[in-house]
Amino acid sequence: MTGSDRAAVVAGLGSWVPPTVVTNDDLARHLDTSDEWISSRTGIRRRHVIDPGGSTGDLAVEAGRRALKSAGEERADIVVVATSTPDRPCPATAPEVADRLGLGGVGAFDIAAVCTGFVYALGTAAGFVQAGFARSVLVIGADTFSTILNPADRTTRAIFGDGAGAVYLRAGAATEPGALKGLHLGSDGGQSDLIQVAAGGSRQRSTGLPAAAEATYFTMEGRPVFAEAVRHMASSVTTTADAAGWAVEDIDKVVLHQANARILAAVAERIDVPLERFPANIERVGNTVAASIPLALADASADGELLPGQRVVLGGFGGGLTWGSVALVWPDITAA
Repeated sequence: MTGSDRAAVVAGLGSWVPPTVVTNDDLARHLDTSDEWISSRTGIRRRHVIDPGGSTGDLAVEAGRRALKSAGEERADIVVVATSTPDRPCPATAPEVADRLGLGGVGAFDIAAVCTGFVYALGTAAGFVQAGFARSVLVIGADTFSTILNPADRTTRAIFGDGAGAVYLRAGAATEPGALKGLHLGSDGGQSDLIQVAAGGSRQRSTGLPAAAEATYFTMEGRPVFAEAVRHMASSVTTTADAAGWAVEDIDKVVLHQANARILAAVAERIDVPLERFPANIERVGNTVAASIPLALADASADGELLPGQRVVLGGFGGGLTWGSVALVWPDITAA
């Protein structure tokens, strides 16, 4: 197989969410909010959160294990974990995840691109495979945003949930189902303050001053983020479809980062693709950040929405700002 014929092929899919469920009514018992207020603005009715002492790595291990099982594999050459809530600031979470999966000794590293992290990780992993540096890569998106939310902020607490999703990539032919194609990535660091945790990094710590309590929590400017998310995800999807040689109207499924039901509807309208082609699980899991896309894939596959042979575009938008998308013909796999 020549370099131009070689591609990273999706061969396994796994997902995991922690068992503890927090409904909108649960939030309303402690915050000035209601199920109607949350669901009408976001489309979210429930989310899963980790129990005390749990971590992003715990979720990543379970999703990774399931992706390996789905692929019928026990090994991977590289493990990539996309996360913005690592178990510790140092070291990366991926090496420990690899060790717990029995893959000790393989290359393992994290990628931080917030809600676009899974797409960035797919692109990075595909590069290793296509260049011949790896025969297989386990790509995991995992986040536990419940650990960085202000307990008194009704907006962010309503939006985010915890979870993990993973895919197993193997080397294969560029023409076979599951082969990744048409990757598109973008960023705008000039708007990095729109989505952030202000404290905890070198910029704040180098001052030698203690961080204000509110600076340690996640913040997001909702209105501009909404507009930027719609604009960039719509543009990225069309760019990727064109690179894959597809007309936008020929895309069977558009699996986007599950940030807000209104964003999905706005992107669908902007690219003139029926909303019915946009699988959504945000109602029951919320915004799970880097886990969002693989969780949506797993649910769509289990629900029979995602079928072998369909033309699929995956797309994300998140802090950085970052955005990106990738295309594939969905393979005949069963999520675990």
